[in-house]
Amino acid sequence: MALERGAGPLGIQIQDQLRAAIRDRRLGAEERLPSTRRLAELLGVSRGTVVDVYQQLLAEGYIEAAAGSGTRVAAIPSGLPARQPPDIVAASASASASASSTGPAEADFGYGIPDLGSVPLTDWSRAVSEATRTLPTAELGDEDPAGSRHLRKVVTAYHRRVRSGCAVAEDAVIVSGFRQGLAFALATLARHGIQRIALEDPGPREHDVIARRAGLDAVPVPVDDHGLDVGRLHQSGARAVLLTPAHQCPTGVALGPSRRRDLVAWANEVDGVIIEDDYDAEFRYDRQPVGSLQGLDPARVIALGSVSKTLAPAIRLGWVLAPPRFVAGIVEEKRLSCRGAPGLDQEALALLMESGRFDRHLRRVREIYRARRDVLAAEAEAAFGPGRLHGLAAGCHALLRLPDGASERAVVATAATLGVRVNGLGHYRFAAADAEAEPDPRPPALVLGFGNVSEHQIRRGIRALATAVQHQSRPLRNDNPTPTH
Repeated sequence: MALERGAGPLGIQIQDQLRAAIRDRRLGAEERLPSTRRLAELLGVSRGTVVDVYQQLLAEGYIEAAAGSGTRVAAIPSGLPARQPPDIVAASASASASASSTGPAEADFGYGIPDLGSVPLTDWSRAVSEATRTLPTAELGDEDPAGSRHLRKVVTAYHRRVRSGCAVAEDAVIVSGFRQGLAFALATLARHGIQRIALEDPGPREHDVIARRAGLDAVPVPVDDHGLDVGRLHQSGARAVLLTPAHQCPTGVALGPSRRRDLVAWANEVDGVIIEDDYDAEFRYDRQPVGSLQGLDPARVIALGSVSKTLAPAIRLGWVLAPPRFVAGIVEEKRLSCRGAPGLDQEALALLMESGRFDRHLRRVREIYRARRDVLAAEAEAAFGPGRLHGLAAGCHALLRLPDGASERAVVATAATLGVRVNGLGHYRFAAADAEAEPDPRPPALVLGFGNVSEHQIRRGIRALATAVQHQSRPLRNDNPTPTH
């Protein structure tokens, strides 16, 4: 393993080289890795750096550790060989928004909205101006059906650098946002003979509707404190699954390391496909973000991303990173559905990301979100007691567990009269196919988006929610709604 001083953080270089060795099977399953102290000595780095590397790869499912047996390479089922990205020098999710409602709110905890006041409009204007000035005349016609090659190269390089993936430009299709990419991917899977897809329950809104429109049978799989229940996935009869592994929507949990490996094993066992909604993984506060599943098994994972959470929904650009056997089908779905995303905007985004201004924006808003998260945690603990707020390690939303007996529906309604807009966890339950569905067995909870609320609004909103809880006291567990679309 060779490290280059000055070519980026040493820990990231070690991670990248270990991932590549595991993907290429140069490090085999069950092979023991050096101790953190020994590897640090061999590489001339601090032991803390190696500890961080091992913790990251453990979280991503590449390695496993057990008392008495050291750290070993995890047994990852082999699929198609991972395509190697070109050598690069290190440089500097989308889930649906909450249901709309009318009327102003003094505090709006709507899920999925970034800080619209922090959108880097000056940088975007500069990038659009540069694109207008430099884009060759020949590229002002209809685009390549897969999208701007320039943007595809930039996006896949970004995904390799920031999300630890291994896609290259030929694996990418540029789309007009996450939902369009999802619709194209699902239609392609249907043409490949996949008939049933599993969805997280609770999970992002309307994904079941989109799946059915693509001709797939959608079935729910429960989510617990370690993410999607892969054992229940095995029982579902599905050959595809759509999930939010880095920061589950709406519970906020990350898919655990053993679950990540079990998920890949499931996909290989049933000749299945994992669709990864990578909607807000850049915003992790306690450590480096957990890497994309696409890097763990590129032959089985379709990764979808967009700039709706990192920049703004109005920019409406996203990407699909797919195994080679699906790319042509996704491109064909796009070609028959639209003429593609605006070419000037694609070039502007590529220039913004290449310039380093996109990374600078992410660093700035990450600190804004961190401060809001800290205020939310402090206020929630003061109002409801410790241990009620979950999913705070990443993203721009958290889950507030209500006291036993509290009714989500009553709290949401009362909060609205106090000028606070919020949704209960039941709002994200899988849409039941029949009216006799079982009541939600989960404890009552609220989903609190804090991306587009000020610290003052957070304080005001939490106090109003505490008042709303105090104002209703009837038994509630069976009172949580199961929404229909």
